[in-house]
Amino acid sequence: MTAALLTTKEFVDKYELMARKALGQNFLLDHNITDKIMRLSLEAQGLKNLQTETAVEIGPGPGGLTQAILRQSPHSLTAIEMDPRCLQILAEIKSFYPQLDIVNGDALQYDWAAQEAKDGKYHIISNLPYNISVVLLTSWLKQIHRFKSLTLMFQKEVAERILAEHGHKDYGRLSVISQLQCRVIKLFDLPPTCFVPAPKIWSSVLLFVPKENALSAAEISRVENLTALAFGQRRKMIRQSLKSIPNIVTCLEKLNIEPTLRAEDLRVEDFWHIAQSLT
Repeated sequence: MTAALLTTKEFVDKYELMARKALGQNFLLDHNITDKIMRLSLEAQGLKNLQTETAVEIGPGPGGLTQAILRQSPHSLTAIEMDPRCLQILAEIKSFYPQLDIVNGDALQYDWAAQEAKDGKYHIISNLPYNISVVLLTSWLKQIHRFKSLTLMFQKEVAERILAEHGHKDYGRLSVISQLQCRVIKLFDLPPTCFVPAPKIWSSVLLFVPKENALSAAEISRVENLTALAFGQRRKMIRQSLKSIPNIVTCLEKLNIEPTLRAEDLRVEDFWHIAQSLT
């Protein structure tokens, strides 16, 4: 009789696995929630499953989301995990799903170009370690041409910053670069009780679908530099916050952007037009 694959909770109990705060770990043990993440992400992309698709998961931990991804029959799934305690669990999952490739390493140091060369464009899916979520997202947005989609979980307050529209108090640098590069869709929110241990904050799952006209790494870096100046003094008029840029008022006037506006008043595309005009 063939042994059944353990549930995530059973794996956690078997290996006496405790989440580590230093690694930003909060385990998601309920398969109904991990299946919901995959179902809503696929529906929003118009996909029935992940057949013929390549996926990468960051920080799988005890493998709850890993199993949900594998139930969607991906051509391959690379799981990048730096916590050696979780490798035995992933190895057990691999014995049921041979298309799982386990990488013991740091996602911040991962060679995404090599992955693309091997597998083509792929989907990133992750319950992100919250302590490095923004750093990872920013790095992916700069090379968004490598990906078909990003399905990511964030602290709710970070998700609100990503989704914020101009004129809103949460609108800022992260909003601009995210929305320039992707169509961002909120899938759903999760209360703290969904996790072990329960964090003090709510979480949100977002889907990022790259735009066909997404900017290159060099172009998005120019926008980043511009937004750093503008939102670094967000209560000032942009003619003041951007005054270190030569002839900035003339530039704004040519673009029909009122120099007395504040950074939060500018639309996402306004920042790109300003960055373009400065080259």
